Amino acid sequence: MLLSRLITGLAFLALGIVFIILAIKSSLFMLIPSAISIGVGLYLLINKTEDKIEKRGDLKEKEYKK
Repeated sequence: MLLSRLITGLAFLALGIVFIILAIKSSLFMLIPSAISIGVGLYLLINKTEDKIEKRGDLKEKEYKK
């Protein structure tokens, strides 16, 4: 897992928790952005398919070994 994705995911989760606290103290309307923020944070932390490197189809096998 890349460090930048970890930091960004944790930042979105923290922002979602802050929005939940604001929703409890002020209005329940803040639950919508908190759910979105927590969802994005969890997606960034759980998604593993972004780390895979795909081979280019237009290059020959010899060029990969360089």
